Amino acid sequence: MLTEVAGIKVPEGHAAQAARLVCAEYADEALYHHSVRSYFFGAAWAEERGLDYDRELFFVSALLHDLSLTPPFDSHTLPFEEAGGHLARVFTAGLGWPDARRDRAAELIVLHMRDDVAVEQDVESRLLQVGTTADVSGGGLDAFDPSFREALVRAYPRLGFAASFVGLFRDQAERKPGCAAGELVAAGWQARALGNRLDLG
Repeated sequence: MLTEVAGIKVPEGHAAQAARLVCAEYADEALYHHSVRSYFFGAAWAEERGLDYDRELFFVSALLHDLSLTPPFDSHTLPFEEAGGHLARVFTAGLGWPDARRDRAAELIVLHMRDDVAVEQDVESRLLQVGTTADVSGGGLDAFDPSFREALVRAYPRLGFAASFVGLFRDQAERKPGCAAGELVAAGWQARALGNRLDLG
């Protein structure tokens, strides 16, 4: 794993290494790259604004945030982000994190599929929203220098991510139509995902 892209670094330590290992093991390569890019986008956005944030918490949550879209962790009843929150609580219990920190990891993952969170209210949740929005649908890409975007995609290629991710959301929408993913698909979100400028070179 490349631990630095355009001056933005990933955190060191056991928690970050474990999150990377689990994500790489259970997600396919395109989804794994998306998770890592989401971290880098959020971290770069924070660095540009001089924000103080919990880098380890953010990295762990970014690497786990979509694992409940994979067959081993998919829930037949819960929206994937809520199932992902439970997965994060289990994972971080294994790290020995205290309850409040485990709750925060779950919260970040649930909130990344909710309305925008003000950075003054919850910086890490806002960073995950920024990172996932930029990488999935291209929202807010103008906030990032083109050289950074190019370096990030070069380090972690897209690998057909948009089409595969739209397929995952369509599956969620079909089986759980009232979930946030279902609402996005019903509103035509997939057109934005498939038209993301990151895929246009």
